[in-house]
Amino acid sequence: MKRLLAGLLLLTVGVSSLAQDQLVTVGILHSLSGTMAISEVSVANATELAIDEVNQSGGILGQQISMVKEDGASNPARFAQKAQKLIEQDKVTAIFGGWTSASRKALLPVIEKNKNLLFYPVQFEGNECSPNIIYSGAQPNQQALPALDWALEQGFRRIYLVGSDYVYPRTINKILKRHIASEKAVLVGEDYAPLGSTNFAAIVNKIRNLKPQVILNSINGDSNIAFFKAYRNAGLDPRLIPTISFSIAEPELRSIGSSLLFAHYAAWNYFQSLENPANKLFIQSYRQRFGDKSVISDPMAHAYSSVFFWRRAVEKAKSFDPLLVRQALVGLEFRDSPLGRIRIEANGSIKQRVYIGRVERNGQFQVVWRSSSEVSPEPYDALTFPNQSCPRK
Repeated sequence: MKRLLAGLLLLTVGVSSLAQDQLVTVGILHSLSGTMAISEVSVANATELAIDEVNQSGGILGQQISMVKEDGASNPARFAQKAQKLIEQDKVTAIFGGWTSASRKALLPVIEKNKNLLFYPVQFEGNECSPNIIYSGAQPNQQALPALDWALEQGFRRIYLVGSDYVYPRTINKILKRHIASEKAVLVGEDYAPLGSTNFAAIVNKIRNLKPQVILNSINGDSNIAFFKAYRNAGLDPRLIPTISFSIAEPELRSIGSSLLFAHYAAWNYFQSLENPANKLFIQSYRQRFGDKSVISDPMAHAYSSVFFWRRAVEKAKSFDPLLVRQALVGLEFRDSPLGRIRIEANGSIKQRVYIGRVERNGQFQVVWRSSSEVSPEPYDALTFPNQSCPRK
C-alpha cells in the first residue's frame, strides 16, 4: 500500500518532493465531460495507470514521469487549445489522448507545428499518416472491413450504414460502400445523426421499413443509448437485424445496458474476455486502482500499451526528444501486451489481431471470430484511395 501511495503521489502535477530536473512531463488529453466522456474517461484512467506502473518500476532513464491531465470536453477546438497549453506551458514530451477523428484532426496541426508526439488509441478511418502521431487503434482493414467480410460470410447481403455526422463515420462508410459494391451486396440505406443526438426515431423507422439484414454502426458516444432504445422501441430484433458496432466496447455496454445490446456484435482488436496472462494482470491492476467492478475496452488496452511502447522507445533512443522517440518506435514489438503480440510499423500504426464479439447477458463480449494472425495496418484503402500511401520519412 505504501508503494502504491508513493506512485500516486508522483503522478500529481507539481510534485514538490523531487527536483524539477528529475521529472519528465507527459500530457493526458481526453474528453472528461460532454457526449464523449462515456468512452474517454476510462481511457484516461488506463493511461494514468500505465504511467503509475512505469514510475513504480523505476521510471525512465532514471527519471520519474509527471502527468498533466486536461479535458477536451468533447469539443475539437478545445482539444487543440489544451494541446497547445500542454506543449507550451507544461512542456510535455508526449501527449496521450483523443478519441473522435474530429479531435485528432484538430490536434494534428498543433502536434506537427510543435514537433511533439501524440499517441492516439482509437480506431479511425485511415487516409492519414502523420510523422508525429502513433495510431495504435485499428485502421479500416483491421476493424470495419473485416466486420463487413464476416457479415457477408454470414449471408448478410442487405446492409444499412448508420453513424454520427463527423469525419470517421463519413469516411469509413465511404470505404465500406466501395467494398459493398465490389461484393455485389446491397446498400439499402445510409443515415447520420449529429454527435450527441438523442433522436433516432426517424432513422430506426427507415430501418424497420427497409428491412436490412445487418446494420454497420459507427454512432459514437452516448448517442448510442438513444439509438438502441429507439431500436428496441421499434420492435426490432437482433436475431433478425443485428448491428455490428465500431465504437461500442465494454464501458459503453455497461452504460447502455446488456439488455439493450444482447445478441448484437462489435468489432475490435481487443475484448476484456481475451484469455492471456498479460490481460488478466491488466484487468486486476485496473480494478485495484479504479474499482473492482470496472470493465476494460479496446481503446483502454491500446492507451495502456502505448505508454509502455513510449517507455521502450525512450530507452532505445536514450532521449525524451519526441522526434528521436518517434524514430525509435518503428519496429518495436510488445509480445506480452493485453492485446497479445503487437508491433509498430513504419507508418506509425500497429500490427494486431482482429476480433468480432457478440454481446452476452453478463455484459461481456463472446469472441465469435478472430483473424488467423496479426493484420498489418493499411492506412489507405486501395479500393477507395488508389495510388496513395504514407510518405517515407
